[in-house]
Amino acid sequence: MTVQPIILLDDGGVMNDNRLRRDQWPPLVGEFFAPRLGGTIEAWAEANRTVVQHFMDLASWLQRLEAAADYTHFEQTYWLDWLQGMAQLVQVPLPSVQECIQLAREAEEYIIPHVHSAFPGVCEAIKQLHAEDYVLHTASGESSVHLTHYLGAMQVRHCFGQLYGPDLLNTFKTGPDYYAQIFAQLQIAPGDALIVDDNPGAISWASSLGARTVLVGASKATDNKTIQINNLAELPDLLQGLT
Repeated sequence: MTVQPIILLDDGGVMNDNRLRRDQWPPLVGEFFAPRLGGTIEAWAEANRTVVQHFMDLASWLQRLEAAADYTHFEQTYWLDWLQGMAQLVQVPLPSVQECIQLAREAEEYIIPHVHSAFPGVCEAIKQLHAEDYVLHTASGESSVHLTHYLGAMQVRHCFGQLYGPDLLNTFKTGPDYYAQIFAQLQIAPGDALIVDDNPGAISWASSLGARTVLVGASKATDNKTIQINNLAELPDLLQGLT
């Protein structure tokens, strides 16, 4: 790897531990909604666990993505289903649709900066890569708004250029076209990019276009060109060994 690559980092599973997020979100959901809509913090927290668990079922999630006309439609439908599902379980009335959308947006803006779920050593590794003049962007299934808040809480937002998510690309992270859109926007060849992800499927999509790839975690890569590491904290040393 003689040419310094442009690094595209996934978030959940690479920079942040989704299990910690899953534990930290429910009480924060309760803190936000209980004073505004009624019910107890505990009831909202439990309702959030129930609703999100259903949403995260793979078949349900894929169906939700396929039904969306674009990212804006997906986001607003998600917010409405999320808030309506929780309110039904907490047994509280809801305001108008537009007010629900606004409340859900405000809830995320409140909750995400309070979530601290970075894997050990990740913030330090990102700052080191930035100090070594690597160009960093995200390549995540999360929106750029979410990424801004998560990276802000990690105090590493300044290390990144574009926070690519489906909202900026109007393309969901469900196939090679997601990465093709990023490469086109950055005006780079796929081989100039290093994709870092915990999902072997995403790694396969990027690799099929010619990108260099690093798989994070215990899952097995589907090709023998992908390098595997246990934690993003290992990436700076890995890159030094390849130059």
